[in-house]
Amino acid sequence: MELRAPASAKRRISVPTRVWLGFFIALAATPAASAELTPAVVNSAEPSGKSLSAEKPSPLGVRLQVLLGRAHFSPGEIDGKFGENAKKALRAYAEAQQLPGTSDLTGELWKKLETDNAAVLTTYTITEKDVRGPFLHKLPQKMEAMKDIPRLSYTSPREGLAEKFHMSEQLLAALNPLQRFDRAGDTIIVVDTGDQNTANSTKAARVEVDKNRQTVKLFDRSNALIGFYPATVGSEEKPSPTGTLKVTAIEHNPTYRYDPKYHFKGIHSNKPFTIKPGPNNPVGTVWINLSAEGYGIHGTPDPGKVSKAQSHGCVRLTNWDAERVAKEVSKGTTVDFVDDMRS
Repeated sequence: MELRAPASAKRRISVPTRVWLGFFIALAATPAASAELTPAVVNSAEPSGKSLSAEKPSPLGVRLQVLLGRAHFSPGEIDGKFGENAKKALRAYAEAQQLPGTSDLTGELWKKLETDNAAVLTTYTITEKDVRGPFLHKLPQKMEAMKDIPRLSYTSPREGLAEKFHMSEQLLAALNPLQRFDRAGDTIIVVDTGDQNTANSTKAARVEVDKNRQTVKLFDRSNALIGFYPATVGSEEKPSPTGTLKVTAIEHNPTYRYDPKYHFKGIHSNKPFTIKPGPNNPVGTVWINLSAEGYGIHGTPDPGKVSKAQSHGCVRLTNWDAERVAKEVSKGTTVDFVDDMRS
């Protein structure tokens, strides 16, 4: 499986005015589409004093999430909503800026974030590779049913495009009404993740996994907070370890190996089995192995469930966040598991 490459200059195009007009006309003509979620409105969104919604996407919600992600304070899946993961990211960003920890978008925090004044929405031309497949039209729910599938691919071009740009499928569809995302050459509106600027990211000296807050933080050698990611960390049935571990290996496009001694809930196989690589593999597109048998930091086939579900003891991130962490750690990097009970 190929890792999802960061957005690059090659994917950015100059779009004729008539193409933009076509998008705007389609948006206006489609009742299901939010008239507010146009590039012009989203790219210029500013706080108005009104509370951001955790239930539905807003222009400011989209812009805030993108700016946080570009600053390495990930809101997880970008959906335009001010949910718990976005609030966690904003609180961590405030901490890194040495401002009072808050999940409210204060004027001081916005001023810091808005120093990145590049547009948060851009355009992308769908390629042959995006629509070629093969796609899994139905992903099995049980792990045992995945073991004979040659590749755990995306279920549709729309899922692949949404993940490429760190978005929910619902937001991608809202930005592109009338689009089916299955035709090469079509131009669509997407999030500009800014990933082309992360090639020279600072290496992490230490990783902190907070089991209570369900977060992953990266610190440099001066103990400055340089990265934040919402996570799913263990479960009551199989909690994550406690104490200090180390990164022992990093595997891209991992094959998932199930051992019956894990005794995972809902898996009844008494024989070991493997699941082939792919973005819908149970551990996603990257596995960061830790120095406790069976534990790691990894991706997920369900980015929208990060921090909202449970794991089998490991640390689960979105695929793109797991890939970023994999670039910023090395074999031997310390990983501290803590349980911060503060609210």
